[in-house]
Amino acid sequence: MNNSLSNTGRLLWAGLRALLVLTLVTGVVYPLAVTGVAQALFHDKANGSEISYDGKVVGSSLIGQQGYSLDYFQPRPAGGLGTNSVNTRYRLILSGATNLSADSEKLIASVEEAKAKVVKDNSVRGYTVEPSQVPADAVTSSGSGLDPDISPAYADLQIHRVAEKNGLTVAQVRKLVDEHTEGRTLGFIGEPRVNVLELNIALKELLAKS
Repeated sequence: MNNSLSNTGRLLWAGLRALLVLTLVTGVVYPLAVTGVAQALFHDKANGSEISYDGKVVGSSLIGQQGYSLDYFQPRPAGGLGTNSVNTRYRLILSGATNLSADSEKLIASVEEAKAKVVKDNSVRGYTVEPSQVPADAVTSSGSGLDPDISPAYADLQIHRVAEKNGLTVAQVRKLVDEHTEGRTLGFIGEPRVNVLELNIALKELLAKS
């Protein structure tokens, strides 16, 4: 009887020690090590890829923002699953796609409406946008609804409007777009892109110097 109780006690103590060791290793040591490595080697990414302007964090390079006036470059539409009334820079509270099929009448109508708006907004004195010039990302949201980038074609389409609205030359604005156009990752992954938030910050800085 005493031997049975003794063996049970040893087993319980061994199990408790294993629990304590595993808790310490997997719950404390490993997370601290991973956090330390991330902060040391990937500090910017580990902290959310934040973008600052005028000494303040104004967003992340990974999440698209809405609500820009026509003085600035416009992002992709943000179709998603919900809205956020607290922070209007990020209108979506739930990330997701509309899940409408390509032949959906609702999708077709929204695309046509968006295309007409893009044509109207970006046709300025001496420069008329044709419907055939409007790229797909100007009239459709991404799968997440939070895409921070637009295509170089959509950025180029907006150059004349942004120049006219801000009293800049087309060449000045085109230079900004060229400087903020990124190629494919590693030369073959993804598509060329322009980060809207970074581009609009560069535009603000240019205007501040003008």
